[in-house]
Amino acid sequence: MPSIRPPAARPGILQPGTARPRATRRGWGAALGTLALLAPDAARAQRACADLMALARPDLRITRSEALPAGTLPAENPGRAALTGAARSRAALPAHCVVEGMIAPRTAADGRFFGIGFQLRLPEAWNGRFLFQGGGGMDGVVSEAIGAIPVAGATGVPALNRGYAVVSTDSGHQGRDASDASFGTDQQARLDHAGGSIGPVAREARALIAARYGRGPDHAYFMGCSNGGRSAMMAAQRFPLEFDGIVAGNPGFRLSRAAIAQAWDVKALTAAAPRNEAGQPVLAAALTPADMTLLAEGIAKACDAADGLADGTVEAMSACRFDPATLRCPGEKAAGCLSDPQLRALERVFGGARDSQDRPLYAGWPWDPGIAAPGWRAWKLGTATGGTPNARNATLAAASLGLYFMTPPVDGLDLRSFDFDRDPPRTAQTAAINDATATFLNSFSGHGGRLLVFHGQADPVFSATDLRDHWAELARDNGGAEALSAWARLFVVPGMNHCGGGPAMDDFDPLAAIEAWVERGQAPDRLLARGSAFPGRSRPLCPAPQEARYRGGDPQEAASFACEAPAAP
Repeated sequence: MPSIRPPAARPGILQPGTARPRATRRGWGAALGTLALLAPDAARAQRACADLMALARPDLRITRSEALPAGTLPAENPGRAALTGAARSRAALPAHCVVEGMIAPRTAADGRFFGIGFQLRLPEAWNGRFLFQGGGGMDGVVSEAIGAIPVAGATGVPALNRGYAVVSTDSGHQGRDASDASFGTDQQARLDHAGGSIGPVAREARALIAARYGRGPDHAYFMGCSNGGRSAMMAAQRFPLEFDGIVAGNPGFRLSRAAIAQAWDVKALTAAAPRNEAGQPVLAAALTPADMTLLAEGIAKACDAADGLADGTVEAMSACRFDPATLRCPGEKAAGCLSDPQLRALERVFGGARDSQDRPLYAGWPWDPGIAAPGWRAWKLGTATGGTPNARNATLAAASLGLYFMTPPVDGLDLRSFDFDRDPPRTAQTAAINDATATFLNSFSGHGGRLLVFHGQADPVFSATDLRDHWAELARDNGGAEALSAWARLFVVPGMNHCGGGPAMDDFDPLAAIEAWVERGQAPDRLLARGSAFPGRSRPLCPAPQEARYRGGDPQEAASFACEAPAAP
């Protein structure tokens, strides 16, 4: 494996052997010299923020503690934004103190540098609440800790603007971006990324909050989507007394098996792909946008009206019965039908990954019109017109599966060589520390913890079917569905892709919902949702297994729909 140098210096991170910058200490003197020119409140804020530098220890580096005025915008940083599943907020931030640093810096046996990087933002007008902001992808970067609602279409105000203190972390390693899995060759880095970093970051954040405000938070929350959603579920499972309310969006809770499914899907779709002049399969052409639109129209025709209203979304998923074979071409492939190779590929993908004995390795996928959206194509098929695919399943799975999920790590894994009989057991060690599949959560629920999970019905990365199956296991092990609903609820969003997008109502506010549940006992019987895909429309998102049913009235209004349990089959 090629050697990996320590990461280049970045703001907020000290490299191994680097002394604390003297410029920072000299800067204090310059700043103190200007305090007299500032308004009294601003001067106090500057001093209180700068004082946090004194809390540094050998195992806690604080490299930045700066008071920012109201009106600051979040910094643009594509590496931080990549694959987080979070909406990029453009809201002007309130006056606050930003603290950056690193917990437990270390040099690994192979000479690489590791540590748990973090950013904490402390608003001047603090509301007594603390939010741990989940990351995404393979983490490795410290995202702007503003607490944006982690759904692409969300318009809700970020948590920082609501008065929350917000922390984010790189989960214990420093990558070039959120797709860098090279840390997976280090044991401790695997443990930190899997969930071990949550406790240390939460504890240090609480200590800094107490130092700044003179008291700790009244309520602590965790919110994330994608891998951040997995981390959120891991917080409930591994740190059950740390958080009062947790929001987990599109969680990759069984990520070790979802990674196997990525390899499976690439293989299945490549088999149906036409070849270019060089004889290379063109993955994106296995199913063209026109083919996917045809599929979506077929699904809508079969399932859309089952909720009482044909409106472009499939609310009554439990009643959806769709067979893609109804779209089979009678002869050669032509517009308006699908070829036998395409149908075989769809059968393999939507049926779920399996070994040679037909034993399931990962769940299947629901049929939803959202599979025709760009967000679905970006993961499964991509858009590349040449022989080198750009589908995220193809570009990301090899690194994450080889370097992080497989033991021992495999550098340069070729997905075409992945053996679905021999290789899945090699993911078991990482699965044991990484997959948030536990169902024994009585310490979390017993201290009043509340869990709100949402998931896109048309998520191309993590199967909504797999999450529904896990929810049934949670109910089974926690006294049944009614008992579970007292502290945990799942909302499946029709049409939505991975953390937003698609023909969906992806503008809703789970943070407000979890806050009301934790602090005022208002359990979320529905979430009011809107979406740019359907201007002027609102719908209720219903807690599973309930689904929205049209009961008359204005078809554009959520009030015209009821959340009801599906009829028995």
